Amino acid sequence: MKLKVVYRKVSDYIRHDLKEIVLPSSLPDPPHVVKRRKLTWHERFLVLKEASRLYAASWVRDIGPELRPNDYKKQGDAEPKKQAKETEKEPSVLEDLAVAARGGMETLRPALHRVYMTRASNYKDALASFVKGYHEGVQQVMQSKEESQVPKDESSDNSKKTT
Repeated sequence: MKLKVVYRKVSDYIRHDLKEIVLPSSLPDPPHVVKRRKLTWHERFLVLKEASRLYAASWVRDIGPELRPNDYKKQGDAEPKKQAKETEKEPSVLEDLAVAARGGMETLRPALHRVYMTRASNYKDALASFVKGYHEGVQQVMQSKEESQVPKDESSDNSKKTT
């Protein structure tokens, strides 16, 4: 009988306590939360089918002249004056990102790269300008210190010569 009790306690320890020690579970759900049942294989298939349909519908099929310029040449020849006016106005960064986002990840990545590189170059230029100004300020302070020390030395040299 004792062996049976020992076996039950060890198996309970392995099944419950050791599992919690090795892989602790998260906090239990509050009492008002009702757990949902598990989906059947057929329901999982239907969910996957609907998700893939929505994903495919979200693709943009007309990706614009950036990636397919040959398809848009015929439209551009009909109204060259109108396009000339449009090309004079450069799009803002937000408009550029919106167009790129419609084109998918292939067009969004270079647009984001351009934005980040522009910001990085602006930051680099600002930092270089700050460092240049800082060095000029330090040089001015050092020159003023040197100028203030030089007359004292010369006046002491002049007083030594006159005595």
